[in-house]
Amino acid sequence: MAADLSQIVKAYDVRGVVPDQWDEPLAELFGAAFAQVTGTSAIVVGHDMRPSSPGLSRAFARGAAARGVDVTEIGLCSTDQLYYASGVLDLPGAMFTASHNPAQYNGIKMCRAGAAPVGQDTGLADIRELVETWADSSAPEPAATAGTITQRDTLEDYAAHLRGLVDLTSIRPLKVVVDAGNGMGGHTVPTVFAGLPLTLVPMYFEMDGTFPNHEANPLDPANIVDLQKRVREEDADLGIAFDGDADRCFVVDENGGPISPSAITALVASRELAKHGGKGIIIHNLITSWSVPEVVRENGGTPVRTRVGHSFIKAEMAMSGAIFGGEHSAHYYFADFWNADTGMLAALHVLATLGGQEGPLSGLVAQYDRYAASGEINSTVDDQTARLAAIKAAYEAREGVTLDELDGLTITSADWWFNVRASNTEPLLRLNAEARDEATMTKIRDEALAIIRG
Repeated sequence: MAADLSQIVKAYDVRGVVPDQWDEPLAELFGAAFAQVTGTSAIVVGHDMRPSSPGLSRAFARGAAARGVDVTEIGLCSTDQLYYASGVLDLPGAMFTASHNPAQYNGIKMCRAGAAPVGQDTGLADIRELVETWADSSAPEPAATAGTITQRDTLEDYAAHLRGLVDLTSIRPLKVVVDAGNGMGGHTVPTVFAGLPLTLVPMYFEMDGTFPNHEANPLDPANIVDLQKRVREEDADLGIAFDGDADRCFVVDENGGPISPSAITALVASRELAKHGGKGIIIHNLITSWSVPEVVRENGGTPVRTRVGHSFIKAEMAMSGAIFGGEHSAHYYFADFWNADTGMLAALHVLATLGGQEGPLSGLVAQYDRYAASGEINSTVDDQTARLAAIKAAYEAREGVTLDELDGLTITSADWWFNVRASNTEPLLRLNAEARDEATMTKIRDEALAIIRG
């Protein structure tokens, strides 16, 4: 098993094919290792709707309990519901999910007490080392007294907590289509939206980890086609799509038009700043639109640019005392949600904003969506380093152009920018480009792609 761990222990989580790459005996070792590395006396564990999730989750709980740790199982939940439990109970937590990956995959997202992230540098490498040792030799020594395993339902409390963070008392009636993608949104949405003046049109709310209708990744345009069509058919005010573990949300307007996660970041940032008296730090990653820092400054806030990835965002939020953070991948982080990401809370902000005025969503978000963007374009390359060097060489001598290497390579001009980053797990380069108009964006996008693809 030790050789296989390099394939399943990623930068921020554990993820792989079940049972080929990992299974319940290995999950039990992960539970024991998590107990030892966190040094805790109690943890909370939850899981998504994948067929393998209940068994893996229970095995993890057994492994932790054998080391003397008391385990609270919250059962079926979204990832942000697990973060809620970790925050409110002040316990380390483990969520069994592979988010939007295909059905044969599963994984573990782990956090310390208060939903603080566990990544390679914050415990995950130590957990992997222990599991490798135990898988290769003898199992971990059980504690003199085993911990208990108990069950607790947190759904109602989670929903009430979220509703308490957004004023929804005076919104007008709205018709909203929600595509849960057969994921955990089907579990959380009915409870979170209960009591609001909404006509809810549910799509694919039946929890099914084999994803019979479409992949539960709303960032892929192919996966929101059904939602767009239904919004138009229903003459709805908006549509919302959640990913498999319902921690990300994607929004479409009344015409079915997709709304950029950068525009949602800017919208929520303006609301959070208003709530904090027009002051506060807002985190955004380096592939969000120019609109985001502009809107933040216009609303009195201070924008801070970071690398892509939830561990960087959460670390920066904790260090800087930021009130909100957003990523172009549709992850939204809130200081009043333990700096953790919750797409559901972002969705409530969108509903509150739309319901608090009379105009359509398309008109409302126009002020937050100011530039032409390429979206993320992936290219398979033989040598990531050589291609990045070629891009750098092509642009570094150009007048009026700046380069930075905070995360991959970002090239910025007065009228455009683009970023190229290497994938950590595949031989890919990821390109994001933005410009003041569509023609300039197309030109700079194609120019960069020509170098990337040789």
